[in-house]
Amino acid sequence: MKKIFQSEIGMKFGVVLFLLLLLQIPTAMIQNLISERSDLQDSVRRDIARSSSDRQSILGPLLIAKYRQTVAGKEGPYEVTLAKYILPEQFQMNAQLKSFEKYRGIYTARLYHADTNLKGSYALTGLKDIPAEQIESVELVVAVSDSRGINHIGQAKLNGQDFRIQPGTGLKQWSQGFHIPLDPNALDLAQPLQFDLSMVLQGMDSLSVSPVGKQTEVALSSAWPHPSFTGDYLPVESNISEQGFNAVWMTNHLSSNIDELLNQCLSGNRCDPLNSRQMGVSLIEPVDHYLKSYRAINYSLLVITLVFAAFFLLEIFQAKPIHPVQYGFVGLALAVFYLLLISFSEHIGFNGSYLVSAFASSAVLGVYVAGILRHTRHGAIFAGCMLMLYALLFGLLQAESYALLMGTLLCFVILSFVMVLTRHINWYDRSAQIPSPQNNQPDHENQSK
Repeated sequence: MKKIFQSEIGMKFGVVLFLLLLLQIPTAMIQNLISERSDLQDSVRRDIARSSSDRQSILGPLLIAKYRQTVAGKEGPYEVTLAKYILPEQFQMNAQLKSFEKYRGIYTARLYHADTNLKGSYALTGLKDIPAEQIESVELVVAVSDSRGINHIGQAKLNGQDFRIQPGTGLKQWSQGFHIPLDPNALDLAQPLQFDLSMVLQGMDSLSVSPVGKQTEVALSSAWPHPSFTGDYLPVESNISEQGFNAVWMTNHLSSNIDELLNQCLSGNRCDPLNSRQMGVSLIEPVDHYLKSYRAINYSLLVITLVFAAFFLLEIFQAKPIHPVQYGFVGLALAVFYLLLISFSEHIGFNGSYLVSAFASSAVLGVYVAGILRHTRHGAIFAGCMLMLYALLFGLLQAESYALLMGTLLCFVILSFVMVLTRHINWYDRSAQIPSPQNNQPDHENQSK
C-alpha cells in the first residue's frame, strides 16, 4: 500500500480523486440555484393566482329549502330556521377547457377558460314533508372555490324558463358562487325540476367537480395534450393525443356517498371528506425545464468521472503529463455546462438550451485538449466524444420510464470497457514510463539538438 502512494501514478490518481470530490461544490451550488429558480417560479404562479383566479372546484347545483320549525325549550317553544338539501336525480356537466399562459417576467403560469354547462333534474317530492306555510325560501345554489373566475354567466333555465342569477351561496362552508331564488308557491312538487346552466369559468392548472347527483356524468375536454386526471375517480373513458384530450366520468350516490358527506360538511363543518370526493383534471407541464435541468445535474458526477478517467488513461497511454490545474479547468468547464443549461432554458426552452450548451462545452473542451496535446485532430476527436456523451445523457433525460435502466447499462458498459482496456497495465511499474514535465521537451527542440 505504501508503494502505491509513493509512486507518481498513485499520487496523480489521489490528486485527481481529490479534484473530483472538490468539483462537487460548484455542482451543488448549481443544484441549489436550480431549486431557487424553481421555487421562484412557483411563487410567481401563486402571485398570479392571487391576482386572477386559482384552481377551481365546483359543488352543485344544490336545491336548498329554508323553513321555520317550532321546537320546545326550557322557557317555552321557540322558532328556528332549518335547511333541507336536495341533490339532483340526474347531473351532467360538460366543460371545454381552453388553456392560455400568463407571463410575469420570464415565468409563466397556465390558466384556462372553461366553457361549462350544468344540466340535470330534481325530484321535488322531498318538499312535501314541509308545510308550505313554514317554507321561507327555496334556492338553487352553485358553489365554486374562487368566484373571481366566473367570467360570464350564460343561460340559466329552470323548466325552460329564464331565471336571474344572484351572487353568493349563503353557505358558510362554500360561500363563493351564485344562487337562483325560486318562488316556493310556483313550484309543482309533482313534476321534476329541470335545470340548464351555462358559464365561463377561469382557473389555474386544474378543474374538479363534486359528483352531487344520484346519477352523475362529467365530460371534460381540451386541446392541451398533457392532462393528469385527479380526484377519487378515474374516467371511465378517455382519449389523449397530440391534439388534446377528452374524458368522461360516471358515478352514482351509492359509490360517492355524497348525501352523508354533504350533511357532515354543512351541519358539522367536517368538509375535508367532501372536498376530496371529486373528479377532475390538471393541465400539467409533462416535465418543465427546471426539473429536467435538476435531473441532468444528477448525472454530473458520472460525466466528470468519465472525462477525468479519459484524461488519466490518455496520460498513461500517450505519455503526456497533464497538470492537476488542467484537470481542474476541465472539471469547471463541465460544471459550467449545467449553468449554461439552466440559464438558456429559461429563454429558449430545455431542448434548445441543451443543444447550445452541449456544443459550447464540447467546443471549449476540444480546443483546450488540442492545446494540451498539441494536436488539433485529437482535440476534434475529444469534442466529438463529448457530444456523444451529452447525446447519451439527453437520451437518459428523455426516457423517463427507462432512465435508471439505461443509466445502469451505460455505467456497466463504460466500466467494462475501461477494465478491458487497462487489464494488461502494471500499475506498479507504469509510473516509471511517464516522463516528467522537465524531460518532456517539444519535438522541434529534440530535432534541433
